[in-house]
Amino acid sequence: MSADGSLGTVIVTGGSSGLGAAVAAAVEQEGGTPVVLDLTAPEGDWAFEQVDLAKPREAEAAVRRVAEAQGGLNAVVTAAGTDACGDILDVDPDDWDRVVMVNLLGTAAVVRAALPHLHRSQGRVVTVASTLGWRALPAATAYCASKFGVVGFTRALATEVGGKVGVTLLLPGGMQTHFFDGRPDDFKPGPDQHLNRPEDVARSVVFALSQPPGCEVRELLVTPSTEPSWP
Repeated sequence: MSADGSLGTVIVTGGSSGLGAAVAAAVEQEGGTPVVLDLTAPEGDWAFEQVDLAKPREAEAAVRRVAEAQGGLNAVVTAAGTDACGDILDVDPDDWDRVVMVNLLGTAAVVRAALPHLHRSQGRVVTVASTLGWRALPAATAYCASKFGVVGFTRALATEVGGKVGVTLLLPGGMQTHFFDGRPDDFKPGPDQHLNRPEDVARSVVFALSQPPGCEVRELLVTPSTEPSWP
């Protein structure tokens, strides 16, 4: 949190849609200043840096520009994510690689660039993994690889920067977003499957960001009550 008790400046990757947009809106509602990193501009009237998170050096440069423009950073929420469903031999290799680049390497790049600023502000990082970062399913090798990687990265980061920067791992289940659009029916939620509203999941992010220095919400698992990918 910032010196005035607000959430301060919060970078939100993937903040133009889905959970990221919900987080940006929730941050603003709490008096914070969301800054979106995404390929497309957000609908909300928020500061925005266009960047391809599959390109780590460009992602790092975008974070540095935001920190300079905003006079520092108070938090980072890495909500950007993509997927390429199908058996590993059926998925285009470039599409498979891009999932890992965006979900894992993009996350690491943004956090790495933000850390010097978060050290100064005693800020926070919230990474967004998935229930598929704890449980593997078929036809999801790229997504599982990336989200298992986010889990490991975040747990290691928490031990590395403990007492200096707050670190929270969020593992959401299915949500009502456009994430499933354009997929074959076999890879979409069933018609009777309950999905959480991203606005509700975003409240857990604000909860993590609102903790005082030294009080850590290490991991949050937020799923629909009938989530099929958990336990």
